Formats: sequence, C-alpha cells, structure tokens
Amino acid sequence: MIRFVRREAVPFWLSLAAPVGAGLAALLLTAVPLAISGAPIGRGFALLFEGSVGSVFALTETMARATPLIFTGLAAAVAFRAKLWNIGAEGQLYAGALAAVVVGTGAIAAPPFVLVPLVLLAGAAAGAGLLMGPVFFKSRFGADEVVTTLLMNFIVILFVQMMLEGPLKDPLSLGWPQSEPMVDEAVLPKLVDRMRVHAGLLVAIACAIASHVLLERTLWGFQIRAVGESAAAARYAGVPMGGTLLRVALLSGGFAGLAGACEVAGLKGYLTADLSPGYGYAGIVVAMLAGLSPLGVIPAALFVAGVFVGADTMSRSIGVSNYLADLVVAMSLLCVIVGGLFARYEVRFVRRGAQA
Repeated sequence: MIRFVRREAVPFWLSLAAPVGAGLAALLLTAVPLAISGAPIGRGFALLFEGSVGSVFALTETMARATPLIFTGLAAAVAFRAKLWNIGAEGQLYAGALAAVVVGTGAIAAPPFVLVPLVLLAGAAAGAGLLMGPVFFKSRFGADEVVTTLLMNFIVILFVQMMLEGPLKDPLSLGWPQSEPMVDEAVLPKLVDRMRVHAGLLVAIACAIASHVLLERTLWGFQIRAVGESAAAARYAGVPMGGTLLRVALLSGGFAGLAGACEVAGLKGYLTADLSPGYGYAGIVVAMLAGLSPLGVIPAALFVAGVFVGADTMSRSIGVSNYLADLVVAMSLLCVIVGGLFARYEVRFVRRGAQA
C-alpha cells in the first residue's frame, strides 16, 4: 500500500529541483503531440531552443516577452503567499495600461525623468485600485476573491474597448480602435538598439528583488507570510488581517498594473484591446513554477517567455501550431503541482496491516 507522509522540512535541493523538473517534464511531454502531428521531434526542440535564445534577436525578444510575465508573476506570487487568490491580473494589467495612456499621451507636459515615473505610478495605482475592491468585499463580507477578481477581468477589458472606440480613440488610426501614441517623453528607453527589449525589464527585476526583501526581511513581510500560513493563528497573534490584505492588494495589483504600463510605454507605444495575449493568466503559471518566490519569478518568466517565442519559430519552420506553447505552459503547471506534491510528501510503501 502506498502512503503519502508529510515531510517535517523540505530539503533545499528538493524545493529547487521540483520546478526545474516540472519544466523539463513538460517539455518532454510535448514530444507526444509533436510526434502525433508528424513533426520531427529533435528538429522541433532544436527550433524551440534556437528561437528563444539562439541569437541576439531571439534572446532580446524572450526578455521583452518576459517583462510583463515577471510583473504578473509577482502579482500572483505576492498575493498567493497571503492566500489571496488574485485571478484578476489580466484586468489589472489593462487598467494599468489605460491609466498610463491617459497620462502619457499629452495630458501632462514634462521631461522624461518626470513623465516616465508618473506613467508607471499611474499604471501601478490603477492596478492596485482595481484589486482593492475585491479585497474589501472579502474582508468585510467574505466574498470569494476568485470570483470577483475573475469577473473584473471581463469588465475592465470591455471598458477599455469602449474607451478605445470613444474618448481615447486616435483620430488618425483610420477607424482602428486604438489610443493615441505615447509622447516621446513618456516612452521607456530601449536596452538594445533596434530591439524590442526595454527598460521595463530592469524595473521588473528591481521589483522582484524589492519584493523578496519585503517578504523575507521586514515586519510587513512576516505578517503577509503569517496570514498565508494560518489566518486564525495570525489573527490570534494580533496581526491586522484587513490592513495586511490591503497592503497585499496594493503590491499585487500594482505589479499587474505596471505590466500594462510598461507594455504601452516600452513596447507598443499605444493601447489596443489585444495588448495582452493572456499575460495575467500566464503569470499564475510563472508564480507556481517559481514556488511563489519573488526571485524565482525571474527565471520562471524567462522560461515561459522562451517557450512562447521559441514556439513561434517552430511554427513558422515546420508548420506546427504555435498553440503548442500554451500546451507546454499548461503542462508545466500540472507538472509543478505534481512536483510540489512529491516535494512536500514522502512516498512510503507499507504492507497491509503494518503501521506506518
């Protein structure tokens, strides 16, 4: 008989090996649909690698795609550490992008060193403000934040579409629903000439480092972790539940809002309804692959971004659907859940009738 016995302490090497093994297992499992489609498996994986890191262009494209994933991964990781199930990063991303466009398309005339921080702060504030509502209703009335944050995604995206068809529509867009372009003073500088990677990547890395310090080295971080470990014990110890969750909402929603602000200010230059291909939802996978570690979010985001970018190259070269990337990401989530199970529990084989 097989029994799962909870480990008293998870070894460091095992906590590190679980997400790495999950990513590798997901890639190996991808060989099955590749084989079914008739594509050469070895060639497919070679193209996946080449398309993600095989050249300067591929590497910078992966970093550009990883930037919003780091932000949304942080949004999920910080919230989940407090057992606040924020599924609304997609809507918070769009709210941040909308606020950034309002500020950065000429409403404020200022030099870049003033306007760029204002654009980013506006995006963070919009994302944080959007999450404050569900957190208030959770704290005050016990409303399920999974439902409220998920539904807010659709509301915000529909509101953005309405704004792009109305007050924010660019009169020079020939009828296409998009905002006016960001003014030059509001644009994030590029990190590499003629490439799409921009300074938002540095902002994302700085946020990851700051989040790690906050969670591991400060009283606020201790309170957040205490609430996540046991809300009842934290309440008994005098941790302010409402205030802690509101601070988590500010951080989590703010990171998701920064993802949207950096996308319009650093990459696209204007807002459209298809700004995000699902970064808010992919951020949950990033956070789980990272083990909810803010520092781990960085390599996890680069892995997921590399899969997306590499799958595009593979699709163009051997005719495989680029939805294969979504399959790899989904498999990664399933594998990391299984890996986490074996990291937390030890498998023991016990004879029937014998005591464990």
